[in-house]
Amino acid sequence: MKKDVKLQIRKDLNNNQQQNIIKLKGSLISRGYTEIIHITDQDDDFHLNFFETSPEFKNEVQEFIQTFIKKENLEDTVQFFK
Repeated sequence: MKKDVKLQIRKDLNNNQQQNIIKLKGSLISRGYTEIIHITDQDDDFHLNFFETSPEFKNEVQEFIQTFIKKENLEDTVQFFK
C-alpha cells in the first residue's frame, strides 16, 4: 500500500526559495521516492504538494525532507502537512 506524503508550501517565495523548492521536488523524483508530485491550492497563502511513496521509503523520505528544509533554511516556507 502506498503512503501519502504532504507538504505545505508558502506561495509567496523569493527567487532563492523557489529554486530550493524546485531542487527539493527534483531530488524526491530523482531519488525514486515518487514519480509525480501533485500541487493544489490550500488557501490564499499556501500550496499543498503531495505524492505517494512506498511504505519502505516513508521514514527515509521524511528524514530527507527535514534535512533539506534545515540545510536550505526553509523552516518558514515548507512544513509537513498533517
